Amino acid sequence: MLDDGPAPQPTILLIDDDAISLELLATQLGLSGFAVETAEDGAAALQLLADGSYSPGLILLDAQMPGLCGLILIQALRARCTARIVLISASQPPQELRAAADSFLLKPFGAEDLSRLLPDLHAPSSPRPMRNGGETPAIEQPIEAFDEEDLFLDPNVLAQLRSMMPAAAVREILAALVADLDRRMEALEAAIAVGDAGQTRRIGHAIKGGAAIAGAAQLARIGAAIESGAPDNHAAGCSGSAERNQLDNASNRLADLRQASTNLRRMLDEGSFA
Repeated sequence: MLDDGPAPQPTILLIDDDAISLELLATQLGLSGFAVETAEDGAAALQLLADGSYSPGLILLDAQMPGLCGLILIQALRARCTARIVLISASQPPQELRAAADSFLLKPFGAEDLSRLLPDLHAPSSPRPMRNGGETPAIEQPIEAFDEEDLFLDPNVLAQLRSMMPAAAVREILAALVADLDRRMEALEAAIAVGDAGQTRRIGHAIKGGAAIAGAAQLARIGAAIESGAPDNHAAGCSGSAERNQLDNASNRLADLRQASTNLRRMLDEGSFA
């Protein structure tokens, strides 16, 4: 009996509203031999699938995006194609989302982590229960905890990036992260000014995801703290509503974010990153 060889790698539709994550993941997957299409949000993804001419084998879906997202987006994607759906996120998504998807990968992850899913992802997807449907298989790439407060760049993530691309390309990714942070900080300041605690959490989540996948450990820690509302030393012991505490924490963390961004920009400008 002839051996047909390994199953071909599926084409991938990557959906992520974070520009850094989108560019970096697409580059990593492309260098690993995957054919990748990208969409910056749920609406753009559905537009790609609208006429049936494009049919990915696998969808990597950011678990937390503005606009069309979550269970509604998963339902719409399943109605338009038979692709397997893998949630991607820098933190644990809600259980109902994990039950609706086919699997889950924790950012940052590499092509090798995705490859471990492939034996179970070549079969056509079948509709999943949208609520309380039981456990969803998950492959999670462990992330070493950032216990050292002085850890500025994650050497493990940077080593993985350098193994796939020239050092100059890694520098460009970090430079793009700094430029993106300027926009994020403006948005965070505006959200604090109008008292939108939910928006500060979303911005923190986006900063955490983009920084983690680019290896910027300190920025990822700050983004995680903004998202969670964890008080820093200035805000410790504060009282009041959860929304007020979230806003106070985000305001205090904004200074840390600016300093970390400045430090990263200076490191890149001085050429101390190799």
